[in-house]
Amino acid sequence: MRAIVSGFSLISAAAFCLCLGGCVLGPDYVRPSIETPAAFRFADGTQVQIADAAWWMQFGDPVLNELIATALAQNRDLKIAAARVDEFRGQFVSARSQLFPQVGAGLDASRQRVSPLAQASLPAGLGTVYNAFNATLPISWEIDVFGRVRRQTEAARANLLASEEGRRATILTLVASVATAYINLRGLDQQLAIAKTTAASRAASVKVFELRFRGGQISQVELAQSQSEYEASLADIPAVEAQIGQQEDALSVLLGNNPGPILRGRALDQLQPPGVPAGLPSALLGRRPDVLQAEQNLISANASIGAARALYFPQVSLTGLLGSSSTHLTRLFSGPANTWSFAGALTQPIFSAGNIAGQVEQAKARQQQALYVYQKSVQTAFQEVSDALLNVETSRERLRAQERQVDALSVYARLARERYEGGYTSYMEVLDAERSLFSAQLAYTQTRSSEYISLVTLYKALGGGWGADAPASVTQDTNIPENEVR
Repeated sequence: MRAIVSGFSLISAAAFCLCLGGCVLGPDYVRPSIETPAAFRFADGTQVQIADAAWWMQFGDPVLNELIATALAQNRDLKIAAARVDEFRGQFVSARSQLFPQVGAGLDASRQRVSPLAQASLPAGLGTVYNAFNATLPISWEIDVFGRVRRQTEAARANLLASEEGRRATILTLVASVATAYINLRGLDQQLAIAKTTAASRAASVKVFELRFRGGQISQVELAQSQSEYEASLADIPAVEAQIGQQEDALSVLLGNNPGPILRGRALDQLQPPGVPAGLPSALLGRRPDVLQAEQNLISANASIGAARALYFPQVSLTGLLGSSSTHLTRLFSGPANTWSFAGALTQPIFSAGNIAGQVEQAKARQQQALYVYQKSVQTAFQEVSDALLNVETSRERLRAQERQVDALSVYARLARERYEGGYTSYMEVLDAERSLFSAQLAYTQTRSSEYISLVTLYKALGGGWGADAPASVTQDTNIPENEVR
């Protein structure tokens, strides 16, 4: 028995050396060269770089921070993405296992009767009825001479890393979506407050006009105009309230909850917008999850070419069997009951009618597709950052102009009412001034929300904002060195 094991060990050691000395077919991955712009448009280099921090905390609203924390803990899309990572981790472990010997164990027992007329089938020294017991330890190992299994493992590892980047992209999208929904909600709250304040003011005017009409000081036309404007302001309130309810429902689902009310924190004009982060365009290649995911998909497709090419070459495998066989259970593990066998096999495809060539062409085509997807994802990243910076800049300019407009219309509305009370103008001038002021206040609130949302979009486009939630490296999670599958 010792000699058998020693012989099998020698063959295994020789096979292991052969595996180490074997070549790995297919192209090794080299990151494609990407032409990056020299700088982002409208980038402010004096700002502090906080793209990699929990940027949403810069708004200074504890409620927003809590909502994002709840979403990260409960959101269903994020749980799906995490489960997908576990799936690809399992696929990687399965692919990687083929690099090592596969060992099994078997134990079977039977009782049978043979025909006494078939003398050749009767075991020596036994009657027509006897027992049979077998214990086996089968061992198999494919020697990866040409790197097919190593390339498959490399592809599986890249798929695992791509799924992790997909999870990070889901986190980034979720955080941005919660922040955007909350800002929209606070903006709608402020619009509702403006509408209610305007309605209350017009209600007071209607009461005054009714008294004046009864006293004969104004005509019914002026009273009707005042009542019309009051009813118009009341009609605006339900529309805004409906938008608020819909926004609360959408935000609740993002949090992983059933639709319902949302807790409020700071008012829209009390939020503190984070600064515009500085950075180089090339930093996107190592930060944005979608770009990193596209690159890992490219690595996987690149490795699959080698795995397909290896099918042209022989596959070498070793098999062995150690066991015991006896007609008595008590003697199953005695010396005479031992059995063994070992063998080597080499299979070489000769004619496949283009099957292997087709697989290689498919792998090459998928690699080209992955390359173009990667290049497009990089260009899209640059575009999204440029657009976000442009929106930040223009929304701030628009906000400053609308702020001056609101101030001017406030003065206009006050003076128009004073002129009307003094009998210098008609009530139409007052209505025009108040309508313009109401519209300008709503537009200013919407632009303020747009400014904050454009900052959220910018941080999402930059791929930053992990803070304490920075995902652990998949390599660390699985204890897989970078070069183990090379």
